[in-house]
Amino acid sequence: MKQGSGLPDWMRKTGVTGLLVLLGSLVGWSQESNPAVASSQSDSTAAAIHELQQQVNELRSAMAEMRSETEQYRAENAELRHELQTARSPSASAAVPPTAGSYQLAPAANADPPHSRPAPKTNSTGSLEDRVASLEESSQLVNSKVDDQYQTKVESASKYRVRLSGIVLLNLFNSHGDTDNLDFPSFVRGPGTGTGSFGATMRQSEIGLEVFGPTWAGAKISGSLQADFAGGFPSTWNGVNSGIFRLRTASMRMDWKDTSIVAGQDNAFFSPLSPTSFASLAVPALNYAGNLWAWTPQVRVEHRFELSGDQNILLQGGIMDNLTGGFPPDSYFRVPGPGELTRQPAYAIRTAWTRTVLGQPMTFGAAGYYSRQEWPNNNYVDGWAGMADWQVPLSRRVIFTGEFYRGKAIGGIGGDISQTVVYDGDPGTPSTPVKGLDAIGGWSQLKFKATNTLEFNAAFGLDNPTTSEVRGAVASQPYLFNPLMVQNRGVLVNFVFRPRSNLLFSGEYGHLRTAQLNDVSNTADQFNLIMGILF
Repeated sequence: MKQGSGLPDWMRKTGVTGLLVLLGSLVGWSQESNPAVASSQSDSTAAAIHELQQQVNELRSAMAEMRSETEQYRAENAELRHELQTARSPSASAAVPPTAGSYQLAPAANADPPHSRPAPKTNSTGSLEDRVASLEESSQLVNSKVDDQYQTKVESASKYRVRLSGIVLLNLFNSHGDTDNLDFPSFVRGPGTGTGSFGATMRQSEIGLEVFGPTWAGAKISGSLQADFAGGFPSTWNGVNSGIFRLRTASMRMDWKDTSIVAGQDNAFFSPLSPTSFASLAVPALNYAGNLWAWTPQVRVEHRFELSGDQNILLQGGIMDNLTGGFPPDSYFRVPGPGELTRQPAYAIRTAWTRTVLGQPMTFGAAGYYSRQEWPNNNYVDGWAGMADWQVPLSRRVIFTGEFYRGKAIGGIGGDISQTVVYDGDPGTPSTPVKGLDAIGGWSQLKFKATNTLEFNAAFGLDNPTTSEVRGAVASQPYLFNPLMVQNRGVLVNFVFRPRSNLLFSGEYGHLRTAQLNDVSNTADQFNLIMGILF
């Protein structure tokens, strides 16, 4: 026994042992006398375990969903890579030519194309710090790709991928002359001496949707829709700034390796090119001045013949709604036009040869169009047109494009300065014959790509109805004032600057000269400043 320790060791041990036994007895007695407490503790423990199991199941479900989304992202990336490779091939560029009235925008120089940026290489022989820095850079690159993929995903009611696109476009314009339209004129109506105006518009902004569907019968299914706000003006205060939403194109595609079927409202495939201009997107530039165009419901078939690795032939043929131009007689109820009264569609074919020259496609195409029309008092007119188009790279930075046509009664596809027929006498007299108005015209453009972000364009167009036919019609009906236009010429010069892939600035000067009978010629000018953001 140690000195100064108080009670002996055997007494302390005995006391501690007795105290433990007493406490155990009290706890057991309390549990036996209070079974509800024990049951409550057991229930709470079971509830906690059940809640934990639910959380584990939720985590497992979330992990499964993340794995599914990851697989979907991988599949979408593979599909995008395949589309990119297809787009880079010469056959793809020939299969999908530039469409009239749609903006064709190439990526900017400082925006690397997808899958073209090399992944950072790890330095296996460098120091530990260098390898860690390289791995961090690789991780940031992967994270940015994942963020881009997540950002471009648009939720839809179906499981198929949907892509939203468009352009927010501001046009500031200063116009001189009396034209048919203030913000994007097509021809000159009168002398307009001393007249001028300044204005701005956002109604040429566009919204587009694309859906990428399944593969059926070996064909990839896809669809697209494009609309703008150039459908007129509501009758409201400052209605000129509240453009009405308008359908431009809406089509569906079935694409096999060498064959495609397109159904819907699409551009006039027999006239696929259009001058580059952001001053006139609501209608293609130089419309009614040599540039044939139409957004028409149609069904067409395309087939591509591969001649070699860098050249192919494209054959297209289809039927379309038989339109003859002009405004509808009623703003709500639809009545048949002269072309639709014949109970047959309009027909068109086109063939084009494409070859890669100087790293760019060189294309020559030829097309034909036919439209049977029934005008009042059983007057039948055969509308037709023969067309040619070309796109020729003169150097790596200079491209020459254009179209030419010769036809009759083609006001419905942008010819004849929208005048389809002429009357040899009083239109109200049943015996007055109706004649299709002959026309010849076309346009050409020279594009100079100064840098990958800056380009300059200059274009000239001409639409020339036959003067003798117009003069004869007016001579037989002197009390009528229309048609009088016998020629419409347009000139435009612009630049397009794209410092970023989704940002553009442009400036354009446009000049119109419209000739009437009796050597009357009227002119108009427009200066346009443009800013646009693509999304």
